Amino acid sequence: MIYPTILAGGSGTRLWPLSREMFPKQFLKLNGNSENTLLQETLARLSGLDVKDSIVICSEQHRFIAAEQMRQVGHLNHNIILEPVGRNTAPAIALAAFSALQQDSDAVLLVLAADHVIESHGAFSDVVNAAVPLALEGRLITFGIVPSAAETGYGYIRGGHAVDGGAFEVLEFVEKPDAKTAQGYLESGEYYWNSGMFVFKASRYLDELREFRPDIYKECEQAFIEAEVDCDFIRINEEHFKSCPSESIDYAVMEKTSSATVLPLDAGWSDVGSWSALWDICSKDENGNASKGDVISHNSINTYAYSENSLITTVGVSDLIVVQTKDSILVAAKDQVQDVKEVVNTLKSQSRSEYRLHREVYRPWGRYDSIDNGSRYQVKRITVKPGEKLSVQMHHHRAEHWIVVSGTASVTIGEETKLVTENQSVYIPVGHVHALENPGKISLELIEVQSGAYLGEDDIVRFEDRYGRS
Repeated sequence: MIYPTILAGGSGTRLWPLSREMFPKQFLKLNGNSENTLLQETLARLSGLDVKDSIVICSEQHRFIAAEQMRQVGHLNHNIILEPVGRNTAPAIALAAFSALQQDSDAVLLVLAADHVIESHGAFSDVVNAAVPLALEGRLITFGIVPSAAETGYGYIRGGHAVDGGAFEVLEFVEKPDAKTAQGYLESGEYYWNSGMFVFKASRYLDELREFRPDIYKECEQAFIEAEVDCDFIRINEEHFKSCPSESIDYAVMEKTSSATVLPLDAGWSDVGSWSALWDICSKDENGNASKGDVISHNSINTYAYSENSLITTVGVSDLIVVQTKDSILVAAKDQVQDVKEVVNTLKSQSRSEYRLHREVYRPWGRYDSIDNGSRYQVKRITVKPGEKLSVQMHHHRAEHWIVVSGTASVTIGEETKLVTENQSVYIPVGHVHALENPGKISLELIEVQSGAYLGEDDIVRFEDRYGRS
């Protein structure tokens, strides 16, 4: 049986300011042809295959986002493995292999990235089905994207002798080439883009990992043995996993094994690795412009504009990327978007929050939007989902004033609990233990006004939390 393994731990810094550390691109709606996020699109792509429940691997800090998005599309079933730290793809896939083997000694892993776009689901399903018999023979299959251009942003795979099912033995993996080398690869017809997608038996992968990287195998095995189940999450042992070397599957296994096999895939694939790549896959007007949101373009050519909540207008420009979010604006030449990551590095070095958080932040109970702030005050719009509750908490440095906009709030301050309804308000002094819950059937909307000497999110002392946050 096929066990889809979806790697959802990346940060996607080249798609800043939309993709940020706490809400990276796999959780965003970036495919203009779909209302799903990239993670949800990856799950939907499995509908044409006979598969078991997916194994999704993500970081601890993204667990509630992943769980909510999986719940929305009916794929949440105690099947999220949490990495306490990132250790690249070889250890992550090892965790999935140990998990699948608990259920099926002949389990076949279908390893996918959560942040790719594949336009033809039918062609994708056909190639997966062709790969399974090869995997059962003991081959380790990687999907090689049939190249459409001399792309310098991808690694390449060189195919050798043909084997059954339209596949080829792998002669070599090569790093991202320069333009001249990439053109030679394209003209030869022997090379494919390295997609980072794989099919192999779980046991076969672990055998090869144990042979070539016994250090990774040992730490992953022990980390999984000592894992704990927490609701929909499998929490890997932190101590052992931190001791595991960080390595990609290509370096750890695929470049060393004699069983590496490449199966060509031509299905409208993109890794959406940059703003120019996103422009490539979007629908465009007669002038080559692509846009999302409130955008007006005049006399503009081959430009991508994304508006989150404000009007963008372009006049007389070409080959530009313009992205507006609630707290940031990016303007970049389309041929230099790979350097967006340098902006993110600058934000990090200056300890600015924009590299990590959006103005609107999602929590397991709902979300909040920081709509205004200044010296000694901050204003948030808070949305609490029906039946959800914020932690029982206290602040050392700030007082809070809550005004209910819609819905009903159950507010606890000290030993007293009361209902607060629309147009009513409540005040929480500094140092008072308090909690907020939505007991109703509709979302609770309220305005929170904070005041005090320090308003950072780390001024929270939690006494009780249903979501297991410390």
